[in-house]
Amino acid sequence: MISITVSNTTLVLGSHVIFRDLSWEIQHDQKIGLIGPNGAGKSSLFKLMIGEHSPEKGGTVIKAKGVTVGYLPQHPEFELEKTALTLALEGNSRVAEIENELQRVESKLSDPEVYNNAKSLERVLDAQHKLLEEYESLGGLNYASRVRELLRGLGLPESDFEKPIRALSGGQKKLIGLARLMLARPSVLLLDEPDNHLDMPGKAYLEKLINDYPGAVVIISHDRYILDAIATHIAEIEDGKITTFIGNYTEYIVDKEKRLARQEELYQIQQREIGRLEMALKRYKTWVIFNDKFASRVHAMEARIERIEKIERPVLERRKMDLELNGWRGSNQVLEFDEVGKSFSPHPPPSPAGRGGHVLQNINFLIRHGERVGLIGANGAGKSVLLRLILGKEKPTLGEIKIGPSVKVGYYAQEHETLDFNQTVIDAVRLSGNMSESNAVSFLIRYLFTYQQVTQRIGSLSGGERSRLQLALLVLSGANFLLLDEPTNNLDIASAEVLENALNDFNGTVLVISHDRYFLDRTVSRIFALENAQITEYIGGYSDYAAKAGVHFFGAKQVKV
Repeated sequence: MISITVSNTTLVLGSHVIFRDLSWEIQHDQKIGLIGPNGAGKSSLFKLMIGEHSPEKGGTVIKAKGVTVGYLPQHPEFELEKTALTLALEGNSRVAEIENELQRVESKLSDPEVYNNAKSLERVLDAQHKLLEEYESLGGLNYASRVRELLRGLGLPESDFEKPIRALSGGQKKLIGLARLMLARPSVLLLDEPDNHLDMPGKAYLEKLINDYPGAVVIISHDRYILDAIATHIAEIEDGKITTFIGNYTEYIVDKEKRLARQEELYQIQQREIGRLEMALKRYKTWVIFNDKFASRVHAMEARIERIEKIERPVLERRKMDLELNGWRGSNQVLEFDEVGKSFSPHPPPSPAGRGGHVLQNINFLIRHGERVGLIGANGAGKSVLLRLILGKEKPTLGEIKIGPSVKVGYYAQEHETLDFNQTVIDAVRLSGNMSESNAVSFLIRYLFTYQQVTQRIGSLSGGERSRLQLALLVLSGANFLLLDEPTNNLDIASAEVLENALNDFNGTVLVISHDRYFLDRTVSRIFALENAQITEYIGGYSDYAAKAGVHFFGAKQVKV
């Protein structure tokens, strides 16, 4: 059954055509990964389907009868003074409505005019029975506990349940928005990057929620691991067109490469055939000067060429960010932690680890030149604290941190706090790279910035644009030891792949915090798992870690078997 149909739709925002004559169908049980480069129109398509944008004349968006749509934007907004738990409990307003209706029914049952009248009593009891059935189907009997379980599963600490929404981060607001949608149970879920800021248990819980969801789900995500885990279909927006495929992301990419290769082959065959016909037409046009009998052949040949349905030449190589992280040799021993501990409590008890104010306890490791190390752990485990210790922004409570004498550290901040949002893009590059204006513009174009964007304030850039700028500034820093905090969070898939390749070619050392399991598998050779204030080391990428540690995720709990 078709839930939503988009037909011959053209969307124009300002003077920019987002897509033209786009048609698409969403079936009631599909789990669709919506992919495409940043700026391709993915979020705009969602806004078109919920009525926030209007199509140009002739295009239509039709929802089937009875279909409801739930939408999670990239940056959800709520009443600032309401608590996280209150907002989540309001997710399914029907539960509260039924509770109120049941109270009214109970008051009627105590009315003598009702219980002394058989017909009236029967009607009220019947209404109560129907309400109780609906209440049970919505999980009303344990609704509050389900809400709490959902918030915990998505990674919101219970200590934040009663905080006003204004005190929570953007990522936490998104968790609440996602919980509200899951509780409302619309026919179709439209999720715009719901996985940003989720840790690995949270992402695994999200995958389970989507896979178990009884309706259709369309998810915009740059996390290839999630797209492989949940997608029954992939829809890709590119050059204002949408292409659909049955299968997950990896299957789609393999199919796409084959399809593009075949289309290029057919295009070349057709071009040779058209070239042969055009040469023949040219000869006939020359001969017609001397003999009119060739005029009919000229007209026939022109008509034949005109009737050919042209095969569009596929774009095999699209323009990508030109990222080259050069680095240099430097010290062999890059970073060493020797019995390092960190506590924010003046007199923490010696045990258990991770409690009583201990964030890090008895941390020992050595990272050598050329290594790629992934630092993983649940949100709040202390990963960012560890980076701040390396950067000297925090002092260890115990132990010693040693950085090699020929090591220059480059830092990529998850929230882009290393950038001056009041500075222009070109000024940031000129200052960091000590270069002329023309050289700075040429440099920025390599990172997919336009001539218009280079003069904009950094604060006006999108998350993906700020990420690319941070990477460009890392290149200019000349660092040979990179500390990267969630570098793929705002990058589209193509840019994430460029970063992966650049890190693999980098003549230096990398320590990266990431919840992107696909990225970790492609870039790191060691995993540091931070749990209960201590680090356990595993050789290999994320999949090696999961296999060796016997880690499986169920809900918010990481379970070892």
